Amino acid sequence: MSTFDTVPELRALLSGADHVDVKTAESTASLRQFVARAMGRSPAWMKALFLARMVLARMLRLRDPSIPAGAPLRAEEISFTPGGKVAFFTVTAAAEDRFIVLEAADTHLAGYLAVVAGPSVGARTTFEVVTVVKYRRWTGPVYFNVIRPFHHLVVRHMANAGARP
Repeated sequence: MSTFDTVPELRALLSGADHVDVKTAESTASLRQFVARAMGRSPAWMKALFLARMVLARMLRLRDPSIPAGAPLRAEEISFTPGGKVAFFTVTAAAEDRFIVLEAADTHLAGYLAVVAGPSVGARTTFEVVTVVKYRRWTGPVYFNVIRPFHHLVVRHMANAGARP
């Protein structure tokens, strides 16, 4: 059983999902530190992927084709308040030291990124980075299937960056 299965707020989110994937990482970081590190780093290759995404988004007439800034974040800047912002995501649910659920929605799909702090082994915590995608119209699966291989690279990079000291 995965840690996110034990979080009632995530179980509801999984209902009707068109895509779910989970990446795990272990770290001595707090949940806030992990999220700040994961969301606050954007190497050149990732910026290039977002530039390519911008072209695809414009072709599909999506609402928000911009490239995220990728500015470094500090743990104290991570909002756990529903409606708060973390990078280009909106916080939908959170519990300090347990989980945070972030949403990025457009006309074609709603994408959720959840980070769940699982059981600790010694000083290390297992973090699960969960992606949930729900299509809203026909352009959702078209868009997501084009970016899916890169999505896995980006989320894996985020999980690894979050785990680094």
